[in-house]
Amino acid sequence: MSDADILARLGSTIAERLKADPKASYVATLASKGEDAILRKLMEEAAETLLASKEGDKLHLVRETADLWFHCMVLLAWHGERPDDVLAELARREGTSGIEEKKSRG
Repeated sequence: MSDADILARLGSTIAERLKADPKASYVATLASKGEDAILRKLMEEAAETLLASKEGDKLHLVRETADLWFHCMVLLAWHGERPDDVLAELARREGTSGIEEKKSRG
């Protein structure tokens, strides 16, 4: 089982839970509050990830990064996108200098 499989399964679960009863699902509860609530949660998780990095606690950093990735996936699902879309973009960029890739976006 590959890491991409884990992301695909989690992406499918998140997409399903967006439509679930908010009383039964964290993702549905967050989504019921709208995109701004998802964005606020994503900002919160990003800040917690940064703080974990500054603390130097590697386990805390990994856990906060997992929370951040999860909430990024919720935002993607909100927009009808899936982890495979991000993986395809990363594959497209592979082997390309970051400087060159940024120039290509204008």
